[in-house]
Amino acid sequence: MLIKTYAAALHGVNATIITIEVNCSKGIKFFLVGLPDISIKESHERIVSALAVNGYKFPRMQILINMAPADIRKEGAAYDLPLAIGILGGAETIKADKIGQYMMMGELSLDGTLKSVKGVLPIAIKAKEEGFKGIILPKSNAREAAVVEGLEVYGVDNIKSVIEFFNDQIELEATKIDTQEGFYTIRDRFEWDFSDVKGQENVKRAIEVACAGGHNIIMIGPPGAGKSMLAKRIPSILPALSLKESLETTKIHSVAGKINHNGSLITARPFRSPHHSISTAAMVGGGSYPQPGEISLAHNGVLFLDELPEFSRLVLEMMRQPLEDRTISISRARFSVEYPAGFMLVASMNPCPCGYYNHPDRACVCSPQQVQRYLNKISGPLLDRIDIQIEIVPVPFEKISDTRPAEISSNIRERVVNARKIQDLRFANDEGIYSNAQMHSKLLHKHAQPDNEGLALLKHAMDKLKLSARAYDRILRVARTIADLDNEEKVLSKHIAEAISYRNLDRENWSNG
Repeated sequence: MLIKTYAAALHGVNATIITIEVNCSKGIKFFLVGLPDISIKESHERIVSALAVNGYKFPRMQILINMAPADIRKEGAAYDLPLAIGILGGAETIKADKIGQYMMMGELSLDGTLKSVKGVLPIAIKAKEEGFKGIILPKSNAREAAVVEGLEVYGVDNIKSVIEFFNDQIELEATKIDTQEGFYTIRDRFEWDFSDVKGQENVKRAIEVACAGGHNIIMIGPPGAGKSMLAKRIPSILPALSLKESLETTKIHSVAGKINHNGSLITARPFRSPHHSISTAAMVGGGSYPQPGEISLAHNGVLFLDELPEFSRLVLEMMRQPLEDRTISISRARFSVEYPAGFMLVASMNPCPCGYYNHPDRACVCSPQQVQRYLNKISGPLLDRIDIQIEIVPVPFEKISDTRPAEISSNIRERVVNARKIQDLRFANDEGIYSNAQMHSKLLHKHAQPDNEGLALLKHAMDKLKLSARAYDRILRVARTIADLDNEEKVLSKHIAEAISYRNLDRENWSNG
């Protein structure tokens, strides 16, 4: 008997329907075709054991299985469940009347227990788009898939429950969650708050500007000045994730297998902080079977690179294109995948190998050549893509010991959100532009043209600091954001002056040549 079951393969952050055709006839051979990898070919042994433990016999028949379309490579053990149900249906061990109404995914243990799988959310979205009545998954994946409305999601612990469901012996209970309530209830909870940070008012202001316009920022200062402490609090002043952004972010984390068991939507903006020893593939994505890298896991959130010069030069240079395009393409001989990478880059670094160059109290022991060599680890083109470069100095004892609370994150966040609302209106008709940091030259000329006094100030800075054309654009973008925070329609000279002050590494004594 010929029967079809349905599963899905992941391509980037999207899913493709896989039709599993099972034909059972006279004979004793087993064939599995359709470009399966080794783990799928090994499913035969897992299915035989799972059925035997639960009181079912593997059919003594010739079984031919085709996984279509045959030109797409199928990977992983998540196809165990639809393969097993297809075999039992083809052998008429279970009723076949409603098998085609459901998509199925799940890895089988030898005792028939279903283990969790990756990429459940994009698979569930595809099932809904293709008109399936429901999806059957391991119980630990059910809440993740249940965020897709209009799709029956059944989480099961064991293959026996699935067999009995198709034989009308039991009814499965659909997993239901209130997406709206769960999303809006917990999205504004933060572990860290800016009220904990004493002093550093100029750096807090620079971070506020960066968050208001979606600008990349680098903090330069000695060890212990508070760079990491400030960076960890950035998510607390960013605008809350919209439901659309939450779904985008959750899809990426689902594909990477980063969703907690029994988790559903990601409600807080990601904050990723990879170690400086990270490989290129782990940072930008890739591998034999491509997976999202850290820059994609940080999509709609923050990527924090602590001690930036310690990262591999190749890793940093690979980030130049995603910083501009907000996507990363990974190409292989037979296929290519594209992952979103719209993140806010937050970096920190010491000013020199010993960490005390330009320190107000401690002497630097590095030679000028050592300082120059250290700064040269970061290329000029990469620095040009970082809008705000701010120096951070140690907090004096008087401010550390001050018991008065600093401004809380919610107050700063309110100003940031108001500035973002202005940008939402400004770019309502510009597809793909959501913040000032994304403005191209045409939009800069339209929305960020300074007055005559500001233009003269900018020309003087360009000549004195020998800034590149890209740095000129960065200053205008930041000035536009500062004007938005002041609720000013036009970019004034004071906004240009503040934006120029955020180019610390362009000063003569910080130049990287």
